Amino acid sequence: MEEPGSPSDLERLVALIGPRLDELRAFLDELPTRWRGDALRVGEGSRRRLQDVAHELGLVTREDWDELELRIAQIEHRLRLLENAADADADRP
Repeated sequence: MEEPGSPSDLERLVALIGPRLDELRAFLDELPTRWRGDALRVGEGSRRRLQDVAHELGLVTREDWDELELRIAQIEHRLRLLENAADADADRP
């Protein structure tokens, strides 16, 4: 009978635990990449849900505000073009 703690017991223990340690190392190496991907997905989903809640409550989101500012700037530009054309027509004899 072998003594407890003999090299053969240690070899068996390493043989059993060794592959598990390799799997654990691989998992820990992949963990930051997985976390970033999950964080992006959760962040996008949360942002969308918050926008939906804001719309249901009648609140204006930053995206809506920016779109509104762009539309107003376009209208102002077109109005200036029309005013300039009218001034040019008025200056003609």
